[in-house]
Amino acid sequence: MFLGILFLIVALLSVVSVIRQLKFRNILALAFSGASALAFGFFSIMTIITEITG
Repeated sequence: MFLGILFLIVALLSVVSVIRQLKFRNILALAFSGASALAFGFFSIMTIITEITG
């Protein structure tokens, strides 16, 4: 469960980075931030679901 929460925190920080990079119009950083937000968000949700359903 700790790993899922940790992934969720990283995903939320990545979303904050996406919003910040939209302001600066930095396309490369926006792409990496978006990719990491999607990847970490997916893994955090799947980890939490797996831990709950057991």
